[in-house]
Amino acid sequence: MSEATPHPTSQPLSDDTLAQAAAQAATDPLADAQAELTNLKAQNADLADQYLRAQADVQNARRRADDEIAKARKFAVEGFADSLLPVLDSLEAGLAIPNVTIEQIREGSEATLRQLKSALERNKVLEIAPAAGTKFDPHHHQAISVVPAEQEANTVVMVLQKGYSIADRVLRPALVTVTAPK
Repeated sequence: MSEATPHPTSQPLSDDTLAQAAAQAATDPLADAQAELTNLKAQNADLADQYLRAQADVQNARRRADDEIAKARKFAVEGFADSLLPVLDSLEAGLAIPNVTIEQIREGSEATLRQLKSALERNKVLEIAPAAGTKFDPHHHQAISVVPAEQEANTVVMVLQKGYSIADRVLRPALVTVTAPK
């Protein structure tokens, strides 16, 4: 064996030998390129891992959002239906009473109507019932007829049927009679 190559089990390298090896590596372009390649491979693997994790997070978020949308669609009417159950109970109770007088029917109907209106209001279903003299609004009113009147043109004379809106969206426009232009 030659003395130029130390045996792996021989004595540890001195600080001078390590410094020389470091200096040689610093001046060796091949060693620099290999070190940089190793570093870049490690960064690439790290970025690939981050990308896969981000993709998984996006897929999980999309799946959760789809599940929430499906549940919202499925149970959207649940709160509204819950508000209407007392109205149903009142109607059934009123019909179950034998030998009812007209006054009792009227009183029960008025109470049930109050319950129904309250349930609708709690669920943001609001009446569109313009007062006479209100300016005609084609977004909330539907003119059924035009009549001559002393009022200003295009104002509501009479409401034939109330309209309803929910969350600022018209469910049904109010059917109205409006004044004719003079």
